[in-house]
Amino acid sequence: MGLQGKKVAVIGNNRYEWCTTYLAVTTGGMIIVPLDKALPANELQSLIQRSGAEAIVCEAKYIEAIKNNAEHNLKYIISMEETIEKDIVFYEDVLNQGKKLRENGNREYEAISINPEEMSIILFTSGTTSASKGVMLSQKNICSDVQAIANYVYVFPTDTLLSVLPIHHTFECTITFLFAAYYGATVAFCEGLKYIQKNMQEFKVSIFVGVPLILENIHKKVWKGIDEQGKTKLIKTMVVLTKLLSKIGIDLRRKVFKPILDQFGGRLRVVFVGAAPLDKKIIKGFNDFGVDLVQGYGLTETSPVVSCETDKKKSPGSIGFPLTNLEVKIEEPDEDGVGEIVVKGPTVMLGYYENEEATNKVMKDGWFSTGDYGYLDKKGFLYISGRKSDVIVLKNGKNIYPQELEFLLNKISGVAETMVFARNKTSMDTTLCAKIVYDKEQVQEVYGEKTEEELKEVFWQKVKEVNQTLPDVKHIKEIMITDEPLAKTTTQKVKRYEEIKRS
Repeated sequence: MGLQGKKVAVIGNNRYEWCTTYLAVTTGGMIIVPLDKALPANELQSLIQRSGAEAIVCEAKYIEAIKNNAEHNLKYIISMEETIEKDIVFYEDVLNQGKKLRENGNREYEAISINPEEMSIILFTSGTTSASKGVMLSQKNICSDVQAIANYVYVFPTDTLLSVLPIHHTFECTITFLFAAYYGATVAFCEGLKYIQKNMQEFKVSIFVGVPLILENIHKKVWKGIDEQGKTKLIKTMVVLTKLLSKIGIDLRRKVFKPILDQFGGRLRVVFVGAAPLDKKIIKGFNDFGVDLVQGYGLTETSPVVSCETDKKKSPGSIGFPLTNLEVKIEEPDEDGVGEIVVKGPTVMLGYYENEEATNKVMKDGWFSTGDYGYLDKKGFLYISGRKSDVIVLKNGKNIYPQELEFLLNKISGVAETMVFARNKTSMDTTLCAKIVYDKEQVQEVYGEKTEEELKEVFWQKVKEVNQTLPDVKHIKEIMITDEPLAKTTTQKVKRYEEIKRS
């Protein structure tokens, strides 16, 4: 089709055709441009244009938005489903044409030489159309990351992973799809967030890749079911007992808690969690039932994993050890050892596509500035304190990391999620505020019927209890409550600036 060396975009749900497109393009000497399936039409059109894609493989529902883009360079629109739209190529037809070429002796594909150092992938970061940056990754970047993670966690050909998070995002693409392919494991595609448990049972999932919000919801559902059966005291007793037995080398967790594990297909043994730090309570909760919860940390610019816990070495609250092929250091640490995390190694991006200025801001002598604050402990575990851009700097120069406070607030019964932010009342006074999203159902169970004002007072008393455990500078002074979820990206990260504007 004359696309060798050209850029090919792909957009759609997590599905077989998405994966085969990704592999066909990257192993065929072309450049893949995965696009966010949740993009509004104008942003989709803009990114197709900015990337310079000459073909796009998509689900039929995106065709209209793509065709309405008069300024694109597209020569082909290839639909994953049959369509009556004119000038659209059907995926199956392309596949069959390729088969015929092969049958007739065409061996052009096998002669293609891949340069692992060249740009092979363009991934656009989340943000507005103008602000999103195109991260340029090479095959060496991706493969270096996959091979390094393999030193930390074992995956077997008998494993089945459930693909839930948006596959255009590098975390899901690398850790679920490509990591599974590397080991010869199976990938099953989730039908949607509300079908996670059903799909885990149906496909007998053994490895799950998720973000904190999803895992917190699973944990809550498990304990809600235990409470409804009147078995809370029994299960808590068994947790203590199995922990004691584990200390003397007798691990009975998976046998004792088999009825709980059976709710998720009975084979779940490892959960990878990334995108944001997870509450220690949730980590321990999964471990109590015999499921290894492995935390990791990374960014699109690092292909993505920078650090990861191992099968054997964990420290709840940390984000694991830096990968063996990476150098990680803390730049300009404060008195507590907290500073910006910077990374150097073969997984670091080539730069931002057609944006030298942005590249130069984050790259210096091969070191990539992550924009995240964190610290390394004496054992080598890496901890993250929060995004540099999210840090609240008080008038006295003290840094407040919102995520630290949000962890504590999220433990309050009835709280679904929270966001801590600053409001400057005067030039000399910064007030810490918390937006609390409550779970209607749980609030009803725990506190009974309450008006909005009464409920706010209940939460305010709980927040004051949290304040008592913190230094004065970290005290929350104002709260607002709502049952409306916080605005999030497709990878479930809170859009802080958008929420602050609303508040």
